[in-house]
Amino acid sequence: MRLGEIGEFGLIDRIAGKVAAGAGVRLGIGDDAAVTETEAGRLLLSTADMLVEGIHFDLSFTDPFRLGRKSLAVNVSDIAAMGGHPRHALLCLAIPTDLPVEFLDRFADGVISLAEEFGVTLIGGDTCRSSSGLVISITLHGEQVPTRIIPRNGARPGDDVFVTGTVGDSALGLELLRRGERSGHAVERHLNPSPRVSAGLSLAESGMASAMIDVSDGVLADLGHILTGSGVGARIDASLIPRSPYFSQRAPDVAPDPLSLALAGGEDYELLFTAAPGRTAEVEALLAASGVTATRIGAIVDGSDVTVTAADGTLIPPRRRGFNHFAP
Repeated sequence: MRLGEIGEFGLIDRIAGKVAAGAGVRLGIGDDAAVTETEAGRLLLSTADMLVEGIHFDLSFTDPFRLGRKSLAVNVSDIAAMGGHPRHALLCLAIPTDLPVEFLDRFADGVISLAEEFGVTLIGGDTCRSSSGLVISITLHGEQVPTRIIPRNGARPGDDVFVTGTVGDSALGLELLRRGERSGHAVERHLNPSPRVSAGLSLAESGMASAMIDVSDGVLADLGHILTGSGVGARIDASLIPRSPYFSQRAPDVAPDPLSLALAGGEDYELLFTAAPGRTAEVEALLAASGVTATRIGAIVDGSDVTVTAADGTLIPPRRRGFNHFAP
C-alpha cells in the first residue's frame, strides 16, 4: 500500500490507533496541541533528536521495527542522562512518497514498543513529504524533582569518572554492517540500543553523580562536554575502558586501532558520569542493583582537556575525538 492511498490523516490514524492512554495525558493525538501535566513539584525536561537517512541510518542495514525503537531510544537516553523519568513524545516524519505504508506500520510498532518499555506515551507530531529520504525527528519530555536533576557542569577536581556497561560495541557493529554482517552482539548494540533509564534514576535518587551525560558521540567527545561545562580537565586510563568480550575478539580484525573505536566510536548510549572520590564500591553496588555494571575509568583534574594514558602512565595521543556532524 502507498501513502497516496491513505493520505496524511490516514497515516496519523494508523499510528494513533496503536497508542494507549498514558499517565499525565489530558489530550493526546487528534487535537491541534496535546495537553499534559507533570507531577506536583517536578520540573519538565525536554530533548529533541533528528535522524536523517544517509547520515544517521541506512535502510539497507536496519529493519523498520528496530529503526523505530532506536529513533526513540536516543531521546530516552538523553532524559536518562539527566536522571529523569521519560514521559511524553512527539514524532515528526518527512516521508518519501514511495515508502510503503507497511514499512511505516512496522516503524510505528518499534517506536511504541520502546515507548511502552520505558513508560512513554506518544502524544502527537507531524508528517510531510520528503524528496530526499526519510527524516525522523522526535521531541521527548521527561520530569524530575529539581534536586535530583544531574547536569553536565557539576564535575570537580578529584572526582572519579565512571561509565556504565561497555563501550565500542556500537561502532564495531556499524563497521561489521558495512562489511555485510547483519547479526551478532555488536550489530544489535548499534541497531537496537537500550537506554540506561534505571541507572540514571538510581544515580539521581542517590545523589552520587556530580555530572552526567550519555555516550552518543564517543567517550572522549562526551566527556569533553562535561569538562567544558564544569571548567575542569580529566585523565583517563585506557586500560580501564570496559570492552565486551565480543569487542575484544572481533575489533582487532575490523579496526586498525580498537582503543580508538572504543573511545571515540559513539552511539553506545551508556552513561558517563562523575562522582566524589572513594565511592567506587558504592557506585558499583548501586548500579548492579539497576542491572548494569559501572567502571571507574579515570579522574577529574585541574585544567581544560582530557589526557589518555596507558596503565604505566605513558601518554596515548587519541587518534580520534568522536563524531562531529560538521567536520570536513
